[in-house]
Amino acid sequence: MSKFVIHGGNRLQGEIRIGGAKNAVLPILAATVLSGKVSVLTDCPNLKDVHTMIEILRSIGCQIRFEDSVITIDTSTLSSHEIPEGLVREMRSSIFLMGPILGRCGKIKISYPGGCEIGPRPIDLHIKALEALGVKITEAHGFLECEVLKLRGCEIHLDYPSVGATENAMLAAIFAEGITRIINAAKEPEIVDLQDFLQKMGAKICGAGTSEIIIEGVKELHDVEHKIMPDRIVTGTILAAGAATGGDIFVTNAIANHVQPIISKLKECGCLILEKGDTLKLKAPERVRAVDMVKTLPYPGFPTDMQAQFMALMTIARGTSFFTETIFENRYKHVDELTRMGAKIKIDGRVAVIKGVKKLTGARVFAKDLRGGAALVIAGLVAEGITTVEDIVHIERGYEQFDKMLEQLGANIYKIK
Repeated sequence: MSKFVIHGGNRLQGEIRIGGAKNAVLPILAATVLSGKVSVLTDCPNLKDVHTMIEILRSIGCQIRFEDSVITIDTSTLSSHEIPEGLVREMRSSIFLMGPILGRCGKIKISYPGGCEIGPRPIDLHIKALEALGVKITEAHGFLECEVLKLRGCEIHLDYPSVGATENAMLAAIFAEGITRIINAAKEPEIVDLQDFLQKMGAKICGAGTSEIIIEGVKELHDVEHKIMPDRIVTGTILAAGAATGGDIFVTNAIANHVQPIISKLKECGCLILEKGDTLKLKAPERVRAVDMVKTLPYPGFPTDMQAQFMALMTIARGTSFFTETIFENRYKHVDELTRMGAKIKIDGRVAVIKGVKKLTGARVFAKDLRGGAALVIAGLVAEGITTVEDIVHIERGYEQFDKMLEQLGANIYKIK
């Protein structure tokens, strides 16, 4: 298993560019199935999850080339509606294929998806949305077998603004007869990026970024080229790392509006942040102060995907901070590992109380999920001595060459394979 070795104590300085977003490119890759033509995606991150989605698309007959952050996909050669179980179990985002393959083929067979174990993420909202469009779904032996003769537009009321269910419903409705309204839709920027891609391909869709998305079904789509939006969670992670180390950094190819909840909390803990175009400048104090409360919420609230990284920052803050995790019930796996490094954290259900300490100490710790692993790296950057972060396969699912990015900013970090 690969690991990161970090010699803590270096202040991050310099400039770093943020690449395309994992959570945007995965549903867009799935969406390419709809056109049956050629799609060109630029600024794509070179990540394990992206390669898994590419392998899934290849396994059902698509032809794909991935070179220098550009993915070219020809889905005209699609030859199967059955998704290999082994690949689906590697990545939860494979569930995004349900909507587009149903739209294209009228049927799909797929197993229940895998991914990080951060608590229950039921797909019942996906199933209800697809059933509303007329899909008949049979569940048996760990598989979902879905079939529809004709998708029909309808009103889909989501019980919760689930990002995945919103995106799956959008994709399924593109070829549905009539008009589909998705009510209580998720508002995340990645959904807006998916809409932009679909519009360029000829879909009639509007409303992404609001609580209601409207889709008028079309008969066909065409070739498209699209640049993937910058990764707002990578942006936030780098900003948190800069703040933890008392850094002075420039983050380019960033969209400030996408990370406003994070910027707000960083300002609250004493950081100076300037926004100019697609560049964010962060100048941090020698030691940040604690924030009163961090509560994870659907966008535009504070993202659950930044909870662990911000907690790592608060472990060395002046004062005590409180975190409430409202999205996933099992997203404090990083706490035990941070405690091994000297952090003072107490958990009571979904609430964490973090009493800042003057210093952390290096230790051997284990990344148990994607964002928790990134938090351990941030902790290692400020810890006294050497920190070894094991099982970084989780981290590499969402951060492209994380060690190289941090090294570019002056961190003493290297990877051992």
